[in-house]
Amino acid sequence: MDKPKSNLDFKLMSLTYKFRDLRLPRMDILKEVGIEPGFHVLDYGCGPGSYTIPLAELVGESGKIYALDIHPLAIQRVQSIAARKQLTNVETICSDCKTGLPDNSVDVVLLYDTLHALSDPNGVLEELHRILKPNGVLSFNDHHMKEDEILSKITGKGLFRLSREGQATYNFLKE
Repeated sequence: MDKPKSNLDFKLMSLTYKFRDLRLPRMDILKEVGIEPGFHVLDYGCGPGSYTIPLAELVGESGKIYALDIHPLAIQRVQSIAARKQLTNVETICSDCKTGLPDNSVDVVLLYDTLHALSDPNGVLEELHRILKPNGVLSFNDHHMKEDEILSKITGKGLFRLSREGQATYNFLKE
């Protein structure tokens, strides 16, 4: 079972992300994924919501964003921002692996900067495979991992195949 960062570490990470997001807007990265209005998207390891909020705008009122994180402060932060911005299409999930979502219910999963830190990466990939719709997209980025390691970890079990490599992301299709 994975353990959340300390509250101080989470707060420092959140502050760092604010500066990062000013320099490199998250919407620029999300454009590589091909998310459309009405999509259901899981932001796995959502942190302070850097991707969650732009996602909510992309999918519109007919779509749904699931923001999952192990850290209670992450969940509180996303809930607070969603409430303040009146985003009714954002739902939070506090978990270290299981999403609680139905099989084949999600169009896209974002797995950004998370896999390297997981104690059971294969269990998480199996869960993400389970919830993705047929031809669903796993959008991946982890600057802690090299390209050959990324491809090996994500495609190694036959759950996903590389579909497209963008400037900032790798997009994999569910097999």
